[in-house]
Amino acid sequence: MLHVGPSHAISVGDQFKFDKLVTIDGEQIVESTLKGKHLVIQVWATWCPYCHRQNANLKELVRRTQGGNLVVIGLSVDKNPETVMSYVKKNEINFPVVMMTPELDRMIGKRRGIPEVYVVDPSGRVIQKDFGQMVDLDVFELARFNRRD
Repeated sequence: MLHVGPSHAISVGDQFKFDKLVTIDGEQIVESTLKGKHLVIQVWATWCPYCHRQNANLKELVRRTQGGNLVVIGLSVDKNPETVMSYVKKNEINFPVVMMTPELDRMIGKRRGIPEVYVVDPSGRVIQKDFGQMVDLDVFELARFNRRD
């Protein structure tokens, strides 16, 4: 019988560190430019109806917190970037979207499902993790991280 060790999954208290992320538009998000910001990172897919509803709430969260220190980033697990670009345009997504990379996949580890949301504090520490579609009010409650610590 083959014994497989426990699967790692990033969790509350772990570090979410990256050098740079490249959006589907080719823009670079460099970790150092996010100094002092809280991140809301959603792992999602274009084919996921729960992700679609949550994206609508995240768009509203971005509108409500504009100019603050909260940054929303979508992390798509789709295989085809063109599909994601089409979805982003059609649904007028107002936050940066990046594709899942092997490095990000290893860092995040085993997911319980999508959508999955991570809130990362300015020091890079995961302070909240949610999986599955969040209730609307829970998404809007993330605006509390828009204030400076």
